[in-house]
Amino acid sequence: MGTKITGIAASSGVAIAKAFILQNPDFTIEKRTITNTQEESDRFQNAVNQSKGELQEIKEKAQRELGEDKAAIFAAHLLVLEDPEFIGAVNTKIMDESVNAEAALDEVASGFINIFETMDNEYMKERAADIRDVTKRIMSHLLGLSFASPASINEEVVVIADDLTPSDTAQLNKQFVKGFVTNMGGRTSHSAIMSRSLEIPAVVGTKNITEQVESDVVIIVDGLDGDVIINPTAEELETYEKKQREFAEQKAEWQQLVTEATKTADGQHVELGANIGNPEDLEGVLANGAEAIGLYRTEFLYMGRDQMPTEDEQFEAYKKVLEAMGDKPVVIRTLDIGGDKELPYLDMPEELNPFLGFRAIRLCLERQDIFRVQLRALLRASVFGNLKIMFPMVATLDELRQAKAILFEEKDKLLAEGVSVSDSIEVGMMVEIPSTAVIADRFAKEVDFFSIGTNDLIQYTLAADRMNERVSYLYQPYHPAILRLVHTVIQAAHNEGKWVGMCGEMAGDHIAIPILLGLGLDEFSMSASSILPARSQLKGLSAENAKQLAAEVLNFDTADDVEAYVNKQFNK
Repeated sequence: MGTKITGIAASSGVAIAKAFILQNPDFTIEKRTITNTQEESDRFQNAVNQSKGELQEIKEKAQRELGEDKAAIFAAHLLVLEDPEFIGAVNTKIMDESVNAEAALDEVASGFINIFETMDNEYMKERAADIRDVTKRIMSHLLGLSFASPASINEEVVVIADDLTPSDTAQLNKQFVKGFVTNMGGRTSHSAIMSRSLEIPAVVGTKNITEQVESDVVIIVDGLDGDVIINPTAEELETYEKKQREFAEQKAEWQQLVTEATKTADGQHVELGANIGNPEDLEGVLANGAEAIGLYRTEFLYMGRDQMPTEDEQFEAYKKVLEAMGDKPVVIRTLDIGGDKELPYLDMPEELNPFLGFRAIRLCLERQDIFRVQLRALLRASVFGNLKIMFPMVATLDELRQAKAILFEEKDKLLAEGVSVSDSIEVGMMVEIPSTAVIADRFAKEVDFFSIGTNDLIQYTLAADRMNERVSYLYQPYHPAILRLVHTVIQAAHNEGKWVGMCGEMAGDHIAIPILLGLGLDEFSMSASSILPARSQLKGLSAENAKQLAAEVLNFDTADDVEAYVNKQFNK
């Protein structure tokens, strides 16, 4: 038997190929005293410039192949290389302390990384990862080291690494890289998200895969169940080759559903929408037969740049999406910046807990100069499709009323200017704060729809940061408290004749789908690649039976009880 290691299934599929160990070079450095500090500073700047050139190429490749939102990671890396606080601090250390560039870079970078990593929120941890990635790149040039780059792979392999940096992942060539496995990471890490975009099977968070595997050994990556088999037997190879074929056949079957409406076995229609970050994501949306866009995250328009997008830039982006979708609904969320998403050109106060701080609608209501520009762009674009505007992170009725008032003010101004605006725009809100869910009956009187944002709703309800590994066990989508809140929201909306969608990860979860169907959810919005599997699953479900299932699990004690019961019902 081969050696079996279990990790986290990050990207679906089965890969079988030789292992390619992606190792970092030996960055051991010694601190030396420098006599010609200007020459040393110039040497450092040359390494920075070489790194900029490489990152610019990687960014452009990512834009072409992965879309604007993934390329934003490399725009952030380029900003690190231009950050006077970081680059300036290294130069200052070289000049003032007469130390070599390698030692100066290592000390400054370590200081920044330590600061960010102790801030205990995901955005800051990502900034630490960015600095680590950029520092390795500069250091390799300073030390004259060349190391195995994913871009150099020219045969079929499974990449094995401690972790894959964003720039590593962006260089993966699907033709040769059949899968990857890492020690670190989770389903929401950069590498996992990118592997799903590339549709490369991946297992992450194995803890010690790099200690278990040698180069060129055959390895199986089961991205469906999170298993890795090292040096498999002939029998295991046969088993997984069969599983690989079955998954390919399954995907081909799902493809037949692209043009079908989403209907249950007993004829009930539900809407399957896609979550997108930019217009470039439309290709996947249309290829997977989405019936709507349930969430357009507009913050990606604002990220990876050094100034606010103009009204016309935003208008063109919204127009492109609306036109591409025709008469299908497009739910566009207004700016949701803060928490794990920051803008370097927006002077935001530093906060101890930015997820519970000055973000999303709170920021927009205070910075109406930003908010009104976005609303004007949305209203102008509304005549090109079926637009629905959604406000994020609403906690109080006052916030909702204020946001709606500003929207209607801008609409009146545009009409007075002779600009056409659709008269059928629906206005809704995210339900992602527990207090909002509890009094959803009050909110339902003042909106046209709700969209439940379970990613935040779960972590706020259970007081557990989903990115914190020590409490990640508490991030429980099937927890009865979450299911009861979802039930409350759906009932409140339906009592007022309003519809409810869900745009969190839970909407595409195969355990959650029958429960949500039974609770009466009208629209499920998910990553484009999840649409066809969800449509296939819903096609085999009875809405009436799902109602009974949902009624029963609402009274269970634990998330484990719910999951076990759903699995039992479907003989899994």
